[in-house]
Amino acid sequence: MPHIALRAPMIALLSGTALALSGCVAAPATAPQGASAAEPAKPAETLNTLFAKYDAAMLSLSPETKAYRGVRDADYGRWDDDSDAAAVTRYKLQQETAAAMRASFDPAKLTTDEALSFTLFDAEAKRAESLFPYRDHGYIFDQMNGAQSQLPAFLINIQRVANAGEAEAYITRLAGLGDKIDALTAQARDHAATGIMPPKWVYPYLLSDIENLLHAGQGDGLIGNAVLDDFRAKVAKLDLTDAEKSALAARAVAAWHGASAPAYARLADELRRQMAYAPTADGVWRLPDGAGYYTALLASYTSTDMTAAQIHDLGLREVARIHKAMDVIQAQVGFKGDQKAFFAHLRDSPEFYHETREAYLGEATTRINAMQAALPRFFNTIPAAPLTVKAVEAFREKSAGKAFYQSPAPDGSRPGTYYVNLYNLRDMSVTELEALAYHEGIPGHHLQRAIQTELKNVPAFRQYGGFTAYTEGWGLYAEELGKDMGFYADPYSDFGRLGMELWRACRLVVDTGIHDKRWSREQAIQYLRDNTPNPEGDIVKAIERYIVYPGQATAYTIGKIKIVELRTRAKAKLGDRFDIREFHDVVLTGGPMPLSVLESRVETWIAGKSAQ
Repeated sequence: MPHIALRAPMIALLSGTALALSGCVAAPATAPQGASAAEPAKPAETLNTLFAKYDAAMLSLSPETKAYRGVRDADYGRWDDDSDAAAVTRYKLQQETAAAMRASFDPAKLTTDEALSFTLFDAEAKRAESLFPYRDHGYIFDQMNGAQSQLPAFLINIQRVANAGEAEAYITRLAGLGDKIDALTAQARDHAATGIMPPKWVYPYLLSDIENLLHAGQGDGLIGNAVLDDFRAKVAKLDLTDAEKSALAARAVAAWHGASAPAYARLADELRRQMAYAPTADGVWRLPDGAGYYTALLASYTSTDMTAAQIHDLGLREVARIHKAMDVIQAQVGFKGDQKAFFAHLRDSPEFYHETREAYLGEATTRINAMQAALPRFFNTIPAAPLTVKAVEAFREKSAGKAFYQSPAPDGSRPGTYYVNLYNLRDMSVTELEALAYHEGIPGHHLQRAIQTELKNVPAFRQYGGFTAYTEGWGLYAEELGKDMGFYADPYSDFGRLGMELWRACRLVVDTGIHDKRWSREQAIQYLRDNTPNPEGDIVKAIERYIVYPGQATAYTIGKIKIVELRTRAKAKLGDRFDIREFHDVVLTGGPMPLSVLESRVETWIAGKSAQ
């Protein structure tokens, strides 16, 4: 599933400095010293020096990215500037740095790793260039990645408090949340005036998130408010007197009452105003140049030139293939009836669901621990960062996605986190639990992204950036890899693995159906009802995700198909010399990359092994 992101998806792609929150403050639109197109890098300056200057300049524009990286400096209490002027500043910085790189360095004269960095930065800059004209097209407030829930989640999950000074920074950021919300509210109002707003059904989710924040908490200290409870819990661990802790808590409550809560109330008023005339059509085809926007998103997320029609047709073929594989397991377990009846049996029978959250989390943790012990047989490189399994916080669980992953901090201050949404346990089939844990945890997102975060001697944009088809393709590949590693002993669990693969294949159909073929929300929901065993709530939430997060869901199957294709090719060419651990090193230790670059990297490895 997708990583946590604050702004619209394409905005996050404009910076290689983070896998999550991205932003900048108004500053002169210039590249770092020695990195402008007009002044090529000095001969003594290395490519990595250029990238280091670029990263430092980008970090200076994003206090939030610093926090994700574990940097706690004078900016630790500040929020990013989300204005369009700030977005332009960051974009120009990236594009001028890319121009300087192209003018000053010849890839043929660089080391192999430097040449890879050159290629990847060039690809990121070109991707950003294609998306920048559509930077206002993403929804600032939605149920998937909306600021109304992601900002409190940032404070809870990213804002660390190790001393009194960092507690002060938390309070400062909490006090600044009001201005942040107000600025984003104004942007959303302006966007709505041009027709860029989510469908009408999105707004009740947003208002629910806000209500959960405004009306939670009892007494003067608002005990039960998710943000304030988090602050008090972090301060409670500090070596301070009770009086000092109480004073800090009182100031946090005052900041919430004085700044945050009033801004959220104003946001709720604006969202109610928009809801009265919000559109009922779901696809981005209805936005200004919606077709061009969707084309740019598909190219960005898949890192291919596949058209919406080609992606749709691929999805139909994959759905048919997986249905046939499911028939085999249905016969194995002895179910009498057709496939739709078997789907209904899995969807409706209580035996396929845990009764408590604790039971679900416990089994997920057990599965991940068993997989961790098996990794050395299939991987040479195993990250040091630990993984924790955590339920999505109550204030946002109604609107949040089914599951997602957050990368660890590079300084070790924050583990990798697999978030699972247990709002409705009947949406979380036990048959899928194993595959979901492997995708979001190990050997999926946590293994890949922790290895990436721990890369040494590479530019920061490679250590923290991403290409969705690579990252999500790896997550889906990891699900099937679990079977190669001897897991999925229960045939129902193996059926769940196929169900997860089917789910991603169906995404190719419904995402392009909604945004290219102009399917309605209801039409897309019905397609999943007819073709998957997933529960109704899971189906509805998924379609609602694809509507507000266009294109992203197409990357999973396309990326996985490419990784499997490359592995199959390597095995065929290398025979007994093929070592899956080496193959995984080739795929993982360069960090995320476009699929075409990954293919070239694997081909180079195959050629080198063949020549030995």
